[in-house]
Amino acid sequence: MKVILLTPGTGSYHCGVCMRDNALARELLTQGHDAMLLPMYLPLTLDEAPAQPETPVFFGGVNVFLQQKFAWFRSAPPWVDRVLNHPALLRWAGRQSGMTGGAEIGELTHSMLLGEEGRQNRELDKLVDWLLAQGRPDAIWLSTALLAGLARRIKQALGVPVLCSLQGEDSFLDGLDQPWRTRCWQTLAARSADVARFIAPSVYYGQLMRERMGLSPEQVRVIPNGISVDGFEPRQREPADPVIGYLARMVEGKGLGLLVDAFILLKKRGRFPQARLRCAGAMTSGDAAYVARLRKKLAAARCGADVEFLPNVTREEKIAFLQGLTLFSVPATYSEAFGLYVLEAMAAGVPVSQPRASAFPEIVLAADCGFLHEPGDPESLADSWEMLLANPAKARDLGRKGRAAVENSMPAMARAFLQQTTEVIDAQNGLP
Repeated sequence: MKVILLTPGTGSYHCGVCMRDNALARELLTQGHDAMLLPMYLPLTLDEAPAQPETPVFFGGVNVFLQQKFAWFRSAPPWVDRVLNHPALLRWAGRQSGMTGGAEIGELTHSMLLGEEGRQNRELDKLVDWLLAQGRPDAIWLSTALLAGLARRIKQALGVPVLCSLQGEDSFLDGLDQPWRTRCWQTLAARSADVARFIAPSVYYGQLMRERMGLSPEQVRVIPNGISVDGFEPRQREPADPVIGYLARMVEGKGLGLLVDAFILLKKRGRFPQARLRCAGAMTSGDAAYVARLRKKLAAARCGADVEFLPNVTREEKIAFLQGLTLFSVPATYSEAFGLYVLEAMAAGVPVSQPRASAFPEIVLAADCGFLHEPGDPESLADSWEMLLANPAKARDLGRKGRAAVENSMPAMARAFLQQTTEVIDAQNGLP
């Protein structure tokens, strides 16, 4: 089967969706299929080898922004496109946090959802022309519903079905200023008719987006995210002193501040005075100020010496980081669609403590890999840590179960992906 996946890149920091899609494309190639991963907006920043080393970036982020702001760029000569889409410039743009905001982001998002009717229609034509030149695929996959505006034009030009993953769109759209928040939700709902099937990573998120987008049950299926365990080895021994670990982007929504509050409580209780906290993950220039405030809070509580922040780690550093933990916790406070970082901890054989909310109960209860705590409650979070730290044999057992649950998760995800794609293709061709 020939499938093309379109995935927005970040240009400068690791993104769980990018890494998931790259691992999926690599697994599809391993299983003998023709899978191509194309970056959108900015180059992909990955912690493993890319599925395709050399692919162009479509809808280059600088071009998209300038075409939104200035009519001249919508008909600029080709040499301007080549300059604006140079990988070095796009990576620089990816490092500039806060270049746009407020109404600009909302207006741009709405224009992209309008697809061929938006201000970036020229970019859509270039994408379609390139796809046609590569030979007709069997299907196109969009990694997020925020790309749903592309589906109509692609479907008309190539005559193939378009499928779409659901992953975190609600948090992004709900963060837009009005009137763009309402307009974007309305346009997304209208454009969903152009997508043959939506794939959610959890039952929780599938139900949420069905309600928010007005989708029918037949339009949504659930395929849990998988992970490539290449290089991940279960920890051989636990650290001498308890180490609590966090691995996600260093932002408020991932619960980093809540984590810090719970750690301060844990230290004040005095039951585990040698406990340490290590926080790793993506940190942009815009995130640094938030981390600096947390450092001051820890210092004021006399816990600063027991906490490390390790931004933008490599894959090798990430694996070593996970293998050095006693337990893992990312107490996200928003509606997390899945949480790939939990699977990474499981791959290293580390027990987890996650909120009893969003998709986390589905992951933790299915694998029996850790404890759940009350969302947004630092007391409950600290309690769950103490239960794991006080029961090392139980913690080791949970870690082993977590590892077993993810060992074949990426091949399973790829097979489910192919099954859904085949069903949609057969339905388009009138086959039962």
